[in-house]
Amino acid sequence: MVLKPLGERRGGGETAALSRSRMRMWVLRATTSVLLWTCVVQLTALGETWGPRLLKGWPLCNHRDRSPLPTEAKEAVKVTSGHLPRRAFPPKRVYKNNGYLMISCNGGLNQMRAAICDMVAIARYMNVTLIVPELDKTSFWADPSEFHDIFDVDHFINSLRDEVRILKELPPRLKRRVEQGRIYSMAPTSWSDISYYRRQILPLIWKHKVVHFNRTDARLANNGQPLQLQRLRCWVNFSALKFTPRIEELGRKVIKLLRENGPFLVLHLRYEMDMLAFSGCTHGCNDNEVEELTRMRYNYEQWKVKKIDSERQRIEGLCPLTPEETALTLKALDIDQKMQIYIAAGEIYGGERRMATLARTYPKLVKKETILESSELKVFYNHSSQMAALDYLVSLESDVFVPTYNGNMAKVVEGHRRFLGFKKTLLLDRRLLVELIDQFSNGNLSWEEFSSAVKEAHAFRVGNPMRRLVIPDRPKEEEYFYANPQECL
Repeated sequence: MVLKPLGERRGGGETAALSRSRMRMWVLRATTSVLLWTCVVQLTALGETWGPRLLKGWPLCNHRDRSPLPTEAKEAVKVTSGHLPRRAFPPKRVYKNNGYLMISCNGGLNQMRAAICDMVAIARYMNVTLIVPELDKTSFWADPSEFHDIFDVDHFINSLRDEVRILKELPPRLKRRVEQGRIYSMAPTSWSDISYYRRQILPLIWKHKVVHFNRTDARLANNGQPLQLQRLRCWVNFSALKFTPRIEELGRKVIKLLRENGPFLVLHLRYEMDMLAFSGCTHGCNDNEVEELTRMRYNYEQWKVKKIDSERQRIEGLCPLTPEETALTLKALDIDQKMQIYIAAGEIYGGERRMATLARTYPKLVKKETILESSELKVFYNHSSQMAALDYLVSLESDVFVPTYNGNMAKVVEGHRRFLGFKKTLLLDRRLLVELIDQFSNGNLSWEEFSSAVKEAHAFRVGNPMRRLVIPDRPKEEEYFYANPQECL
């Protein structure tokens, strides 16, 4: 006797019906699971995207409305900071990518810093992908540092992910094209309104897919820009551009060592060889130094103005104060002679000879090279931008910040200190000061008259809240956005 299979014994119709029933049940369960999972994902995404924004508003500009933590809470934060959960970055912004923007920054650290903020805002406005910026290696400082040597590149990318897509390098196909030299490179027009980038630059990106900006300084006007764009420039500057852990750690150490000895003033003494050669300012220099500075100015093709009247420059307030003039100014302002003075600068031209008067007036004169061990600074030697980053951190935390020249670092630090609560920044009126100093030196003013005039002139030049100067049709002459980012204060 041969046994038939079970299905044959039950009958073909009954088996087919059972199979169809099981199939319908499986499809129903699968469909239900997919729908439930889709709902969960969508609700989670909506919560992440809209929840924080509806509850908190713009994360940058409401910081002054938040009540300060009580002392107990601050201590609790300090104690538990080592156990904080991993930072949750905002969800990525989804948009149609119009192409790719590459940039090569020019200038020193703070000139590049401001330019990067502008370029992020421009990339966001055009809906293009920004490639991590290339830093200047060919300027006077010849610093070989890459972006990731100075800034925390992953923090930069992730903290801006809900604004603009940033990649460390181009996709392979486009990267090969660039390596073959097939790239459209240009310098955008200086002090342009943001609409210029939509009208003139975006069509070029559509056409070439990748556009390279070979200059980035002052490419976006200070005023008349959309409010959200201005706030984005601030968000990049004050949050996204974070220095590397190595720089941050060493900066904290310098600040801690200074604080152990009481309050301190940071003096950005811009009396360095490159500044003097570029500006043609030689007041107080001997004949050999004047010749050396003049020769240097003629040797640098980038510096267009060659013939400069030094005394005229000084009288018009276009020169950095000399160390001797600075000593007189600080003393006239009643800066305590026992106060620590941290010199935020490179090598002072003329060395100890030119610093002698300032050192006698303020014996507690220090700089990073005297505070730290040489072994701690060794990795920063020949990397001027990384050295400048250390000075930047110390400048932000000082009780008083005094720049002797209105250069890029002076302006960017001034704006950052405003953002941190209008911390005291003495903004020196150099034109008036040299006039008063000359009158005092010639015996036409007594010390009391000189000191009183200096104090009166600077009573309200301390980085206090004020409207940014706007000069219609002359954006280059307006007050610099990063010195007074009023839209973010």
